[in-house]
Amino acid sequence: MSTFLLIHGGWHGGWCWDKVKAALEDRGHQVLAPDLPGHGSNTTPISEVTLELYARTTAEIAAAQSEPVIAVGHSMTGISNSQAAEYSPESFQGLVFLAAFLLSDGQCLFDMAALDPDNLVLPNLIPSVDQLSTTFKPEALKAALYADCSDEDIERAKSLLGPQAMGVFQTPLSITPERAGKVPRYYIECLQDRAIAPRIQKMMYTENPCEKVFTIDSSHSPFFSKPDEVADHLSSI
Repeated sequence: MSTFLLIHGGWHGGWCWDKVKAALEDRGHQVLAPDLPGHGSNTTPISEVTLELYARTTAEIAAAQSEPVIAVGHSMTGISNSQAAEYSPESFQGLVFLAAFLLSDGQCLFDMAALDPDNLVLPNLIPSVDQLSTTFKPEALKAALYADCSDEDIERAKSLLGPQAMGVFQTPLSITPERAGKVPRYYIECLQDRAIAPRIQKMMYTENPCEKVFTIDSSHSPFFSKPDEVADHLSSI
């Protein structure tokens, strides 16, 4: 059995993993699904949220466990998990990218997002007055993130989503082959994704080869729509 560290993506919190967490625990695994700084119950001010803070927090949680963890990053946090592995490679058994940004050293999220002009995320963000963060237009959430999710899950998400610090999207990844590069990578692509197009996902895992690529016929959020399928793939690692 493994210890899984489930790291939510932008605007979300650890709550988005509830179904996957339960499914993995039913399969006998240990599971953590924390709130990153500035999200959910974590009250870190948005002005203090950075990619480094995400990564340091993730690395600290991983290092505190009794065995190396399999860290699963959704969307944005593919980047912070990669950075966390650079900081503490010995704390990670593997990195799983669930419809996530899998970048090379020196790239930032906006570099890859710019290659996908049809994505439904960037056009549907509402900037804060100080321009430090954004929130998501509620009316765009289903099409952009939750196309195959239940109305109940979508309404719950609407009530829990919070602001996202945008500086995280502009910060380049800083990793090396000797540290983060030694941690095995796995990718779970989502074929109906409108947040990160399947062709972009394939481009990333082709340029940054993984031990294995899994495929789910879902939107950007299979943790809601297909949690058992997500758990099955994770359990096979």
